Amino acid sequence: MSTVAYEVNLRVQAGIADEYLAWLRAHVREMLDLPGFLDARVSEQREPAPDAGERVFCCLYRLRDQAALDAYLAEHAPRMRAVGERRFGGRFSASRRILVSLGDY
Repeated sequence: MSTVAYEVNLRVQAGIADEYLAWLRAHVREMLDLPGFLDARVSEQREPAPDAGERVFCCLYRLRDQAALDAYLAEHAPRMRAVGERRFGGRFSASRRILVSLGDY
């Protein structure tokens, strides 16, 4: 079975970015406690440069397989996403991608 990468890109208003990043680090630790999550990396986008007044973060999670991602999306995603929306709603946006590994080199 191939591992699956779940990428979440977050555009955050600069005025709340430090608070958001502190919350995000705790959120990622919670995600890693869920079944099937193997590891995660949080990065900040440098190029292309974010729009003025915003910072862009990328969370790249690696999951055991597609079944683990499907279980997360069905059983946990609505709750996990709602926490950020309640706290920071309207001051950030999120986009997501799912990538399947074709091999390591």
